[in-house]
Amino acid sequence: MSQVIEVDQLLQESRELADRAKVAARRMAIASGAAKDAWLKRSAQALIERAAEVIAANARDIAAAPGYGLTAAAIDRLTLNAKRIDEMAKGLLEVAAQADPIGEVITSSRRPNGLQVTQVRVPLGVIFMIYESRPNVTLDAAALCVKSGNAAILRGGKEAIHSNRALHRVLADELAASGLPADAVQLVPTTDRAVVGHLLRMPDKIDLAIPRGGESLIRRVVDEAKMPVLKHYQGNCHVYVDAEVDQAMAVRIVVNAKAQRPGVCNAAETLLVHRDIAATFLPRVAEALIAQGVELRGDEASRQIVPTMVAVEPSDWDTEYLEKILAIGVVDSIDAAMAHIARHSSGHTEAILTRDLVSARRFVDEVDSSAVIVNASTRFNDGGQLGLGAEIGISTDKYHARGPCGLRELTSTKWVVYGDGQIRE
Repeated sequence: MSQVIEVDQLLQESRELADRAKVAARRMAIASGAAKDAWLKRSAQALIERAAEVIAANARDIAAAPGYGLTAAAIDRLTLNAKRIDEMAKGLLEVAAQADPIGEVITSSRRPNGLQVTQVRVPLGVIFMIYESRPNVTLDAAALCVKSGNAAILRGGKEAIHSNRALHRVLADELAASGLPADAVQLVPTTDRAVVGHLLRMPDKIDLAIPRGGESLIRRVVDEAKMPVLKHYQGNCHVYVDAEVDQAMAVRIVVNAKAQRPGVCNAAETLLVHRDIAATFLPRVAEALIAQGVELRGDEASRQIVPTMVAVEPSDWDTEYLEKILAIGVVDSIDAAMAHIARHSSGHTEAILTRDLVSARRFVDEVDSSAVIVNASTRFNDGGQLGLGAEIGISTDKYHARGPCGLRELTSTKWVVYGDGQIRE
């Protein structure tokens, strides 16, 4: 009986949370840009002033991390320090500096009958964000949802619960003072997984769910959600080194794409090298990668050139490692490289390194991913790096948004029609 009571209580609390968000969303839809920007600026300042409080809370999560089985890369994503908090505060200010998308006129025309027809940008409503052990997402999600006129329900992973609570307190304490509803940004107070299921079954209260984390989390949300889901399943990103290439440049880019921050979705997981340069390029890039602690898993042709590579398994081509492991293959042509990518890519990010403009253009035209990059690291498929400011995630969907999702991707549109007595014949 007590278990039934607990389930009922969680369901009721979830409904109340969603109800409060729904009410807040109506007010957020008409909130002024000045109020939203004031909140972002006040929150940035408060975050700097309360950094010690946030870092102390984060230390509790770091101490508990080994008990959750987190890898070194996952602990890196979880860790907050003064530098990262400063970057997070700057991220809030960058969002404040962006143009308010709400009310933007997309199209406008006057019909032959005199009707003035306008399509304008409006908020989505209530956004439910579910994410794992990356507390910076708490700020990114809240900032983008509020700036785009939405209300946010945030549910971080149990591994970051103390960090997320501390960050949410900083944000929530500045809402009312900025003229915004206190429930515009809410944090799910419990780590009980049942709450996620309850909220995902409330399409009348929540307009969009956004999962950000591992594939199992995303698949669970997709399976259970009764509202639209903005998602990416994996970041299985590729770098193809063409026959005509500046090898020194290519080594720098490959090392950056794999090792600069291996635990994120835009890190490279597979390196494909044209056979014509494999004998000279692979030893150079292998040496540089090994110096960064990267484990190399190569196909037969790669291992003939660099025998210290581990033999690649078929499953490696489809794996998002999120750690310092790289699958390497030798291909006979750009066509073979693109065929490999078509079979194994998750549609996130692919890069070509080449001096050949024809090859570059073919790769851009024929590779179907959310970002295709020429002569630069895959790590640039990021909202901040592409000029969007903070991002809510990188979508591998094709509808309704694809790639880094910033302010405009958290809006919808409506048609506004002005007349002076017209009736339809």
